[in-house]
Amino acid sequence: MSPAGKSLTVAAAGLAAGAFAVMRRAKAHPSGTAAGDRWLTVTVNRAPHDVPADKLPSPLQAYGDRIETRIRPAPGDRGTELAVRLKETGPDTAHSLPARLAGTDPRQDLRRALREAKALLEAGEVLQPDTPPTTHDTPGGKLVGLLSRRAGGEGVL
Repeated sequence: MSPAGKSLTVAAAGLAAGAFAVMRRAKAHPSGTAAGDRWLTVTVNRAPHDVPADKLPSPLQAYGDRIETRIRPAPGDRGTELAVRLKETGPDTAHSLPARLAGTDPRQDLRRALREAKALLEAGEVLQPDTPPTTHDTPGGKLVGLLSRRAGGEGVL
């Protein structure tokens, strides 16, 4: 077999293996629910009786009847699982990657409220990052500020 034929055979085998892996992964991880229907969950370092469903912290109370709440003991007696999700999710495009990157995913505010509720339940206050020690903002500082603001809604950089 010529070198070109060997290269073509190897490329075809690689393509077939890649397609097989993608199909197998799709079958192994079916997405039974849309992104907007998924529960957002945090583990709070408090006993379940310390997290009453009728007295949620103010960040979650602001949502009123627009959210569903689930409170249950965390696995391994490690506190309480506090889970929330929006009752009305909107179109799937609202939860897409471009919407999340643009900061228009409606669940980003709910994520932030859930993290703030966790902080209030555990520490009694929501800790904020320190302000920069300088008033002269450098390009690197602007980048860090942008990333910090984005991480507030998504939870990750």
